[in-house]
Amino acid sequence: MKKSQIDRINEMESILDECVDAVEELQASLEYIERLQEKMGKLFEYYGSKEWYEDREAYDSVEPEEQADIKAGVLSEDSVYDLITDVREESFRMIELGTDILKNRI
Repeated sequence: MKKSQIDRINEMESILDECVDAVEELQASLEYIERLQEKMGKLFEYYGSKEWYEDREAYDSVEPEEQADIKAGVLSEDSVYDLITDVREESFRMIELGTDILKNRI
């Protein structure tokens, strides 16, 4: 066997290992997102709801010392909105990547 063939086999083996690891990580991430879908939906429904506005008003009426003890990023204008935007963008990215893989790579 030629050295160039051994080098090529080693390179392809390395690529195979890297791809297998990446797909396993993707599978784990997708399974995690699937498990969170119900909770994510609940959070997205809460954001901007009557209850969200009531909770925000109540939080704003609390003394600053007491506010420090309450983690309330969910009541900010940006946190949940940014998450919604990120989920949407990454969902489109998955569609585009999956389409490219199916059309051009396999």
